[in-house]
Amino acid sequence: MLEELKEKVYRANLKLVEYGLVVLTWGNVSEIDREKGLFVIKPSGVPYEKMTADDMVVMDLNGNKVEGKLNPSSDTPTHLELYKNFDSIGGIVHTHSSWACSWAQAGCDIPAYGTTHADFANGAIPCARGLTEDEVNGEYELNTGKVIVEEFNNRGIKPNECPAVLVSRHGPFTWGKDAFNAVDNALILEEVAKMASRTQRIACMYDDAAIGIEQYLLDKHYQRKHGKNAYYGQTNRG
Repeated sequence: MLEELKEKVYRANLKLVEYGLVVLTWGNVSEIDREKGLFVIKPSGVPYEKMTADDMVVMDLNGNKVEGKLNPSSDTPTHLELYKNFDSIGGIVHTHSSWACSWAQAGCDIPAYGTTHADFANGAIPCARGLTEDEVNGEYELNTGKVIVEEFNNRGIKPNECPAVLVSRHGPFTWGKDAFNAVDNALILEEVAKMASRTQRIACMYDDAAIGIEQYLLDKHYQRKHGKNAYYGQTNRG
């Protein structure tokens, strides 16, 4: 079942290792087939070097395992909650990449400081609130997804305009049109987080430093790549 999608999700998970976004088993990728109402996700705690495409787990949107000999990722309820609430996304990634995690552990948004960030997201990368003790001791992974959805709803952020979030004291989640796009966004987020950290450190050396991208410049860079009149890249590839 969904053999091509299992192969794709398997290869997307290996990209996390290739890009240096995970150590040990600290990460997972999934992709959804909206027509079938099923998604494929990495199995829990299996080392990347020992994984195969056959190890990928097929889940339905009620949280039931449809196919797979192994347990799905422990973060499966978070992925499920995002798929159910963000119907424009097709793939999800969770990592503990160090620069993005550092911002999450500080409980801080990643501010938009320059055009690299603006090419990626239409504003700051939000850091969702930390979970309460009851939320942690209850359905922790499900509540993590609920907190992310809550943050985007409260701020009026569209998930297709900001393909990333941090969860306070935890780490980053990214998404995209499919699994590979979500992995690319995880890589971009890590670079943006690194740049923002360095920008703040440099700015602290100068009393008159003014950091933070101008709104008109952010708008220009975001719209030229993602807007209805976008002109970045090639429109016709014969």
